[in-house]
Amino acid sequence: MNRWILVFAALAALSSAADSGKKIVCYFGSWAVYRPSDGKFDISYIQPKLCTHLIYAFVGISQEGKVVVLDAWQDLPDNSGKDGFGRFNKLREQSPETKTLIAIGGWNEGSAKFSAVVADPTTRARFVKDIVDFVKKYKFDGFDVDWEYPCQRDGKPEDKHNYISLLKELRTEFDKHGLILSAAVAAAESSASQSYDISAMSKYLDFINIMAYDFHGAWEPVTGHNAPLYPRKDESEDDRKLNVDASVHYWLRNGCPPEKLILGVPFYGRAFTLADTNQHGLGAPITGPGTAGPYTREGGMLGYNEICESFKQGGWTVARQEEHRTPYAYKGDQWVGYDDVTSFAEKTAYINSLGLGGAMVWSIETDDFLGTCGEKYPLLKTLNARLRRQVPIELSTKQPSQTTQSPRTTQPPVTASPSGICKKEGFVRDQKDCSIFYRCLKVDSGYKIYEFSCGSGLAFDPEINNCNFKNLVPGCN
Repeated sequence: MNRWILVFAALAALSSAADSGKKIVCYFGSWAVYRPSDGKFDISYIQPKLCTHLIYAFVGISQEGKVVVLDAWQDLPDNSGKDGFGRFNKLREQSPETKTLIAIGGWNEGSAKFSAVVADPTTRARFVKDIVDFVKKYKFDGFDVDWEYPCQRDGKPEDKHNYISLLKELRTEFDKHGLILSAAVAAAESSASQSYDISAMSKYLDFINIMAYDFHGAWEPVTGHNAPLYPRKDESEDDRKLNVDASVHYWLRNGCPPEKLILGVPFYGRAFTLADTNQHGLGAPITGPGTAGPYTREGGMLGYNEICESFKQGGWTVARQEEHRTPYAYKGDQWVGYDDVTSFAEKTAYINSLGLGGAMVWSIETDDFLGTCGEKYPLLKTLNARLRRQVPIELSTKQPSQTTQSPRTTQPPVTASPSGICKKEGFVRDQKDCSIFYRCLKVDSGYKIYEFSCGSGLAFDPEINNCNFKNLVPGCN
């Protein structure tokens, strides 16, 4: 049974010189501050250098075309409030290059009020003005439109046209103030084709966050993966369109510039209760949603932090679906399809191969932000490693087997390093081979030394204490 782990050797300060220009857009679900125990997520836990854009979710919309604060005590400083907006924007002091946005809408908001507001030119103009005033008042860098979805969920057929009018008018006003305008959108053709004039909306948005997840869930009668990269051969014709690849190509074919398309990736999985514990593959019959997790407390959904903590308790079997390029796991009658560092490595390679603009995260507070299972923020750091040219070190070249029980952390071997290479604790590059480096740990009067090796074409970069592309590492070209 193969054991595996991807570990990060002191993923330290992100080097702007090595930045590839890819965006990493991180949504923050502000209600996570109310979660119990180790699931409670405070704004102070955010590491802003790991995100090029941070989006605070959500504010609402009124019938009169006003932006509505949904949790005044949490969001505002008034009446001894928690000042979430202010503390969120203050994160830019730690990472001045990171931009902050406020998102409106979300699934719970639905479509009815959006549809009514944008249908009337006068109300729509009032809404645009109020958005600009709101963004400036609370000092955000921009605004994210998360209308789920035009022409659907109590919307009207004319929403598709009126949505473009809204974006056009926002663009005109935003350009006067140097503000960023983005949107979160349905990914799959079956939904996106109803809601969007893609080529038109692309003219007015700085970037488009495609929500490439929730392709399957417990609303269906059988198990299905939350965010498969590619289809399976045994899927129906309709289901073969419910994956990342089909969705991305639909958006590109219909006029979205690849550099504006930000691929959404989930920091959570979709969970099911199996009808028969002997049938535990994809397409297995279910009786309903999986058991709610201790933090998110929503049946049929588990945060990655909840998933990895469950694995630590043992008893889970993890399998990788070779066509989907994503993992799933089962234990007794519980089943979950999710993403991990390995599937994210493949999705980021996919992003790079198509020249997409980067990755969007839903959502930052369900990563392993406390490091309970190992490295803090393993998923978010994987995205940075692959998209912003900060490359993780693989200690094992073996891929995970089709089934593996409770993955564990392994240590690199102690090595007989070149004499005198360790002068102090920390990392040091081999003097003859740039792809090899050592970790020096002070023990009594000497050092314990661990050897690491970067992958092919990579070299250890002492400026970031990590592997990097050779052409970016001085002295290793």
